[in-house]
Amino acid sequence: MVTNLPAEAKAKFAKYMEAKTPEEKLRALQEFLAAVPKHKGTENLVRWIRKRMSELREEVEERGKKKSGSGTSIFIEKEGAAQIAIIGFTKVGKSALLKALTGVNVTVSDIPYTTKIPVVGMLNYEDIQFQLVEVPSIVPTGGTWNTRTISLARNCDGLAIVLDASRNFIGEFKEVNNFLAEHGIHTVKPRGYMEIERKHDGGIRIVNYGKLLCPESEVIKLMNSYRIYNAVIKVYGEAGLDEIEKAIYENIVYKPTIVILNKIDLLESQDFLDEFRRSLPNEIPLIATSALSGTGLGSVGYTLFQTLRVIRIYTKPPTGKPSLKPLILRKGATVLDVAKAIHREFVEKFSYARIWGPSAKYPGQKVGLDHIVEDKDTVEINIKR
Repeated sequence: MVTNLPAEAKAKFAKYMEAKTPEEKLRALQEFLAAVPKHKGTENLVRWIRKRMSELREEVEERGKKKSGSGTSIFIEKEGAAQIAIIGFTKVGKSALLKALTGVNVTVSDIPYTTKIPVVGMLNYEDIQFQLVEVPSIVPTGGTWNTRTISLARNCDGLAIVLDASRNFIGEFKEVNNFLAEHGIHTVKPRGYMEIERKHDGGIRIVNYGKLLCPESEVIKLMNSYRIYNAVIKVYGEAGLDEIEKAIYENIVYKPTIVILNKIDLLESQDFLDEFRRSLPNEIPLIATSALSGTGLGSVGYTLFQTLRVIRIYTKPPTGKPSLKPLILRKGATVLDVAKAIHREFVEKFSYARIWGPSAKYPGQKVGLDHIVEDKDTVEINIKR
């Protein structure tokens, strides 16, 4: 239920949102926590505040290390069709998998927690590449190490959870999944969730990708009560005021996910594998692999392609040949999205497009901006002269 915080607490939260540095945010959160009434309805909020304060303390410490020259940047620039974070506990074979899949020169060691900074490799799939990023292993006790891991996972386009077939992989999957959920990362689409993008002007604008379960006027009233007057609110699934208030505090994201069960040659019983398959949500595919023997590695690229719902679109000028390198879009994209990806002038001066490929009723079909494109379509956009 909506927490119904007093005006003083909401004012303190607004101060936190306006803070620029981790130090300022930490001080503002301390004041916010002191102003939040402590009862059953605010338990989750209080838990989030304390967790966020802990993260900010770690961030302050990390910034101090960077200033002294002892810190390391962990941000990875995205390349290829999508960026995938390889995540899991230590000693499940993440480094060996990355090496086997991409050929990247990475240290494979028997020593736990060898990977201290992200390692990047490119996985070839047909005519595109996926950027695989091995992130530092999850540490059960938490700390700064996990903050780095979560930051990388949150920035990526999808996740590959790696498990060891010789261990309790069913239990470890639940632990990894719970760890991600505690930090606002969902591997299965929630029933409903919101994304709030704050703006400098324009008022409160609601974009429905799902169904809003309350009047828009109530949403605007709630946002204004937190002194948020300009924002774009994206609604996914079925969501109402509870989900909106949660989104104000927590940055909840959904990441398409695959599970890679490594060291499959060490599996004790096929029954365990069958039980695991039955327990996984339908939208999370499972690949049984062995980095050592190469078993199952050929399925990884195709599975990522299907799970991430990407499509390849080849563009061609009216009098030229199709491009060799495709544009990468998501399933459901339209000619408008293709035009935007090329240049805004192609939207502003758009006249019509011609399509060759799976979405065309016949080669060279003439279509408008709302035509939905499909994988391996060739699109020719004609503009007004």
